[in-house]
Amino acid sequence: MAGMRWVRFAWSSLGLLACAAAQETVVVRPKEIHDVLVNPGMGIQTFQRFNGDAINPGRRWSEQGPERTAARGAENPDFPRSSVAYFRWFWLQIEPEQGKYRWEIIDRALDGARERGQKLMIRIMPYDDGHPLPEWYRASGARRANTDADPVWKAWAPDADDPLYLKHWGALVKELAARYDGHPYMDSVDISTVGYWGEGWGPYLPGWEMQKALLDLYLDNFKRTPVLVNFDELPALRYATQKGAGWRLDCWGDTAGEYWDSWGRRLAHMLDVYPQQLVRAGAQDVWQRSPVSLETCWTPIYWKEHKLDLDYILEQALRWHASTVNIKSSAIPEEWKGKFDDFQKEIGYRFVLRRLEYPKAVKAGQMAPVSMWWLNAGVAPPYREYWPAMELRSASGSAVIRLPADVRKWLPGDAVVDTSIYVPDDLKPGEYRVRVALLDPWTGKPAVRLAIEGRQSDGWYDVGAVRVE
Repeated sequence: MAGMRWVRFAWSSLGLLACAAAQETVVVRPKEIHDVLVNPGMGIQTFQRFNGDAINPGRRWSEQGPERTAARGAENPDFPRSSVAYFRWFWLQIEPEQGKYRWEIIDRALDGARERGQKLMIRIMPYDDGHPLPEWYRASGARRANTDADPVWKAWAPDADDPLYLKHWGALVKELAARYDGHPYMDSVDISTVGYWGEGWGPYLPGWEMQKALLDLYLDNFKRTPVLVNFDELPALRYATQKGAGWRLDCWGDTAGEYWDSWGRRLAHMLDVYPQQLVRAGAQDVWQRSPVSLETCWTPIYWKEHKLDLDYILEQALRWHASTVNIKSSAIPEEWKGKFDDFQKEIGYRFVLRRLEYPKAVKAGQMAPVSMWWLNAGVAPPYREYWPAMELRSASGSAVIRLPADVRKWLPGDAVVDTSIYVPDDLKPGEYRVRVALLDPWTGKPAVRLAIEGRQSDGWYDVGAVRVE
């Protein structure tokens, strides 16, 4: 970090803190705030667009992602500011000719996300009714699973047991991972396999061994960027989450039972399927180490028009420990905005520094004990690494000191950091401000807004003073 000196941390024991107990210490109890906080990897997503873009009119949206990003507009006051932009594109958009990938589409979206203060969540989809498989694939000799006479499934559906499907779809996924796995502005990737939109369900599923091979394309090739498996097929949900994937579902909000006709039965996803499916998959605790993301059935406007139970819908998302939700960049009804604001204060993670204790005076070139008590007031941890840090700052100099804690393990509830820090030996004597932050490892800059007062213009939180001797 330009103009800033970094100091490595040192672990301490409780014994060291006990020995320092006789020192005169400063105890800081920052004041909690109750604002909506926009933080990385959590909250309400934008869909096929970025912060500042116009939202979808009425109840409409597009499944086909844009190939060029729109010029930046004024901030849209009718939609919450978001840290995650969710885009999805069809196979024919990304690979219109065999082996010739239009990565510039995704590159432009990553650039747009960075410019708008967001990260990108993506899915590449095989096909749907309006977006067929690439022509080169259909002409390759690959087998078809259906016929033109199919009364319901009109699109040319591939026989996914055909080795050509695994070969060509697999090549796309492997190239995607080779190019973007670990990209600092790639939030997460949907696992996409077969069927409409790649969601892994439908009448033409391959055998289980082939399904596993298609899932493994993501599980084996994305090692740094989180992947999320779709929820509809129980064996796939169980298998992928047991191998480290998070999960997502795309009919959050269906409490009416009008949408899904399953074997002659009208089922409500939120009442008859989703809660039970999670238990049967043994995936109730996946949220503790991998993200959970939800997408609305329809839009909030539709929910209100059909008198769906908003309280139950939002409460269930919190019970599932969701980090992100996609409401299709559609308007939130005016009467519901307060409830959505309250929801945003609980979804994902929310860090409150409850208590900080450190010596009133420290000596340059020596160790000093530090004790922190944090509260995660959200429903999930962050799934990316952020570095807890203290800064000692004065007109004569400053030092940033990283603390030994992994915030990915800060589940809802309390976390304590009892440690010691090395006070740089070349810090000049004098009074210093004590500042705290959670830093982005890529940039070394504050990345997470805390639910406390004291935030400065550079993202650090001023919490007290210390004298360096």
